[in-house]
Amino acid sequence: MMEARRTATEPRRKPKQERSRERIDAILSTTMRLIGEKGIDAVTMKEVGALAGGPIATVYHYFPNKSAILAMLYERFSEVSRARLTDILADVREAKDVIAAADRLLDDYLRRVAGDPAIQDLQNAIQADKALKNLDIAETRHQARMFCDHVTALIEPGKHEQFERMVLLIFQLAGGVVRLALAEGEAESRRTIEDYRSIIHTQLRLFL
Repeated sequence: MMEARRTATEPRRKPKQERSRERIDAILSTTMRLIGEKGIDAVTMKEVGALAGGPIATVYHYFPNKSAILAMLYERFSEVSRARLTDILADVREAKDVIAAADRLLDDYLRRVAGDPAIQDLQNAIQADKALKNLDIAETRHQARMFCDHVTALIEPGKHEQFERMVLLIFQLAGGVVRLALAEGEAESRRTIEDYRSIIHTQLRLFL
């Protein structure tokens, strides 16, 4: 069953030549632009192929379905998220830096999602597709592990396991909180984010 899920969201072929990578980049950028313009549900493989500069067969040559395209878009979004996480964690040297890093991560994620309607739609689609949602959960676990690996030296050894569970929940809940905030009015949105920030601070202080 897990194998079927992976197959449904994997590209048919891994790009090895520059020309293939360029074709995939064109497909991905076209899809992302269309998502921003009209929403994921209205985007078709045929339209992506036509606007990406090739026939529909070219799209299917690399991707079995639209979910596979969305999975690769999500993978690239996640790669950027990991790089930003690494940069932010590089400044963590003592306990007080952990909360500052958590603030920066929340603000950075909010800016990225709020600043691009296509990313908002992609995030919503991820939650609606079971196979893609599994990818999201796995990625959340990976990023939470990155955070813990960098800061657990600052946590009492006996509290490591509890800290790791708490960090995973904070990372997992962040997506839902940001989606809620973006659906609200400006003032309510700010309150939602600040309420969540307060929850994060309270939980982190239990370990720092």
